[in-house]
Amino acid sequence: MFNNKLSVEQLRAKVGEDLGTSRWFPVSQERIDQFADLTEDPQWIHINPERAAKETPFGGTIAHGFLSLSLLSAMAMDVVPGVQGTVMGINYGFDKIRFLNPVRSGSQVRGHFKLAQVEPRGDNQLLIRYAISVEIEGVDKPAIACEWLSLVVLG
Repeated sequence: MFNNKLSVEQLRAKVGEDLGTSRWFPVSQERIDQFADLTEDPQWIHINPERAAKETPFGGTIAHGFLSLSLLSAMAMDVVPGVQGTVMGINYGFDKIRFLNPVRSGSQVRGHFKLAQVEPRGDNQLLIRYAISVEIEGVDKPAIACEWLSLVVLG
C-alpha cells in the first residue's frame, strides 16, 4: 500500500480505474476458530465442522462475514497506492457492505479494488472511496461487495 506513493493529482487521475487484485488469502478452519475466539462469536456454523456438515447447506463450516471483511486491510496493502505527504490514514467506514456468498472453510479469497472517488475534505484531508469485490477461488459469485471509505490526512 505504501510502497507506491502517488501525488494527490496522480491519485485523482485514477478515479474510475481498477487498482488491482490482491494475492490469495487462505481461510482455514484454524483462522476461523481464532477469529471466533478473538471476537467471542463461537456460533456452531463457524466452529463445528461435523455439525455444520450435517445441518447446513454449506457442507461444512463457513467463515464469519466479518472475518472475510477484516481481510480487506491486508488485501489493500497489496494493491492500494499510498498518497505522497500522508501523515496518517484512518478507516472512515463503509457506505455499503453486502455479504453475497459464504466463504467455506478451506477456501481462498482475494480482493479486487477500484478507485471510485477522491474528495477533498478541508485543506489537508482526502476522503477516498474504494469499490471492492472479494472473490472466492473457483466460485463465480463474490463473497463481498462493498464501498470502503478511507480518510487520508496530509502534512
